[in-house]
Amino acid sequence: MAVFTTRNTRIAGISACVPKKIISNWDYTWIGMKERQQLVNTIGVETKRAVDKYTSASDLCYVAAEKLVEDLGWIKEEIELLIFISQSKDYTIPHNAAIIQDRMGLPRTCVAFDIGLGCSAYVYGLSVMNNMMSSGHIKKGLLLMGDISSTGSRRDKSAYPLFGDAGTATAIEYADGFEEMTFNLQTDGAGYDAIIIPDGGMRNPTTKSSLEFKQIDKGIIRNNIQIVLNGIDVFNFSLREVAPNILSLLERINKTTEDFDYFVLHQANKLMNNAIRMKLKSPKAKFPLSISKYGNTSSASIPVTIVSELQKEISVNELNLILSGFGVGLSWGSVSLKTDRIKCPEVLIYEDHIKNYNPNRYHYKVKSK
Repeated sequence: MAVFTTRNTRIAGISACVPKKIISNWDYTWIGMKERQQLVNTIGVETKRAVDKYTSASDLCYVAAEKLVEDLGWIKEEIELLIFISQSKDYTIPHNAAIIQDRMGLPRTCVAFDIGLGCSAYVYGLSVMNNMMSSGHIKKGLLLMGDISSTGSRRDKSAYPLFGDAGTATAIEYADGFEEMTFNLQTDGAGYDAIIIPDGGMRNPTTKSSLEFKQIDKGIIRNNIQIVLNGIDVFNFSLREVAPNILSLLERINKTTEDFDYFVLHQANKLMNNAIRMKLKSPKAKFPLSISKYGNTSSASIPVTIVSELQKEISVNELNLILSGFGVGLSWGSVSLKTDRIKCPEVLIYEDHIKNYNPNRYHYKVKSK
């Protein structure tokens, strides 16, 4: 079992950025009103945010990171590690972290790389960053993650109403002797096709037929470069694996659910998260939800929930938290950690913070001879 502990690091701050545009599932006319009512009641997504066609996940993360660095008073020349995690990369090549390193004006001594993960990304990302920083050679790092939902078909009722757009930044700093974080990470690649985009990679390159729309089922029309979500398989996986993963972690660190202030779960859907909560026999008040306002924001959902629902409390108090991410891969994991009065600005609106951005700087165009 991949249970391990990292030491000497602390979360200095968390920020989140969403686009201004709000989409309501009450207006999702692809399905009838009765089905919309059932969708909102079970999945829990009333509204979500959507970027325009010129905005990427890295844009949202950039705004979140700039604000957080400013609020912390960090000197950019001292930031030596930047990790970007997403399934919504700007380009297949190069990696987004390099683009963001340049865009933020971070030093060339900064280690910058991408990780391709979705729903479990925050927990996995924290484990990678903390391990790299625990020796003290790297003092400050940024963990950026976000996703946008443009890969979904509007005529796919199984996926389109669920996903929203967001980008986040988490600042990690070396802190000798700070309370350790303990992780429990797991994978089951046998379920790789439960959440998948079939075409567009090296296994199934995009062809003309990839773009052809097909009627999959009633209310589900999509092509092969759009996301396929097997909701039943994901639901069953989550109910089967997530609570035992958290309980195994608690057993390893010799603590109970009562020792923690909050359990921040990936915002998969309301029914699923409530079922996990009941398996843990914990009160609703310990399980904050942001899914009704922002939808399932994939890799960003845990930090979005912290900023949206715990912003005031995490800014002024010490909190003991369990974070748990689960989904695409299939991949899941949990971490126990302590926060101590971290910087946590309110959720940022992208359009309010991007006035000086030149959209042509990082938009590649074929150069004619």
